[in-house]
Amino acid sequence: MPAARRPRSLRRWLSRWLAIQTFIALGLVCIAVYYATNLNLGIRQDALLQQKVEVIRHLVEENRGNGDSTRLRHKLDDFFYGRPDFSLELEIDGEKVTYGGPVSGDHVASHDRRITFSLPHPSTPGDSMSAELVLDITPDIRLRRALAWTLFGCALVGAIVAAKVATMLVRRGLAPLDALATQAAQLSPDRIGERLDGSGQADEVRPLVHQFNAVLQRLERAYVQMEGFNADVAHEMRTPLATLIGETELALKTRPSQNALREILGSNLEELHRLSSIVNDMLFLSQADRGAQARATWEGELAEVAGEVAQYHEAEALEQNLHIRVVGTGTAAIDRRLLQRAVSNLVSNAVRYADPGSVIDIILSPSGEDAVQVAVRNTGEPIPAEHLPRLFHRFYRTDEARGFDGNHHGLGLAIVAAIARMHGGTSFARSEGRSTIIGFSVLKPHASGFARDITEN
Repeated sequence: MPAARRPRSLRRWLSRWLAIQTFIALGLVCIAVYYATNLNLGIRQDALLQQKVEVIRHLVEENRGNGDSTRLRHKLDDFFYGRPDFSLELEIDGEKVTYGGPVSGDHVASHDRRITFSLPHPSTPGDSMSAELVLDITPDIRLRRALAWTLFGCALVGAIVAAKVATMLVRRGLAPLDALATQAAQLSPDRIGERLDGSGQADEVRPLVHQFNAVLQRLERAYVQMEGFNADVAHEMRTPLATLIGETELALKTRPSQNALREILGSNLEELHRLSSIVNDMLFLSQADRGAQARATWEGELAEVAGEVAQYHEAEALEQNLHIRVVGTGTAAIDRRLLQRAVSNLVSNAVRYADPGSVIDIILSPSGEDAVQVAVRNTGEPIPAEHLPRLFHRFYRTDEARGFDGNHHGLGLAIVAAIARMHGGTSFARSEGRSTIIGFSVLKPHASGFARDITEN
């Protein structure tokens, strides 16, 4: 198994690359300086050679009239005296004469610059003689070498200094991040309401702080909901458990008759069924929260499913002098049992809160091009707007008294929302005047893609 890659230090990474970039930038500048200096030295050398050639031509022209080459030689000797960096090789009267520093045969050619030209013969009009002027550039070569090493040293020292300064600046620049890490380390469940302070951070870091605080806010909300959920579970289970314990203790103390004992066991069985129903519903919601999807085992007209649910609740509705009807049509690919359960929960909820003598509508309507809405409308007491977003929370009831109801334990609408998510839809609730509409959406056949099965308890 390959070794895990060591985490990169941002401070060292920034310092190292800043030093490298500084060295490259200074190196380019030094190369430009070296090239410009070398070019200027070459221009100066050419100018010196050309200047000496003009002087030599002038000396030769002055000596042409008398026809005496000896005098010309004396003048050239005087001219090159004290100039070891120049030498002139001249052929006079068939003899090669060198003036100035001697031109050695083993002299490195790259250490001198030469120019060849012709001069008029001093004693024979019309004739010419060849001449070669040599400039020793060894001092300039030494100067270029010294300049090259100096520039290289400056670039290297500059890069090292830049790295040191960069390290200090990066450490200073990242100091707010260290403070931010200290703040994050101090966060704990008992201080979950605190947030990171991004006021002293750079503009590039503030979006990260903002997103992290948003995550903390979502965690706080989830933590509060979890605490409320735990309290709700304890509240829902406390009453049946207290009933079970009380009746069992009473049976043990009083030694009831066989018929009384049967009544106690029957009552206990009802409470056990209630507890089992709560546990099964919670397991079902847990599966939905883990991303389980409904299996589209049935495809057809939703009015048929809604009609079956209406018939199932018909007797319950008649007891409340209510009438249930199905309005609209719609086709979808669904898990039929789950859809029946969701619609049944909505109808049962509507029957509980509808005004006697009113009508409960199961409304089927299209929702865009890819979904169908299934909603239940009843007439009764309006639901305050602040309660609507929380209707689908587990164990949530709008009444503050939270009166005990053995047949309803506050998970019905939460299950409706879960079944909607399993079918790729969403849940919704509206209350206007005395009309309340609660429902959900499911995808049409061409838009559904459910494949994963779930277990309905």
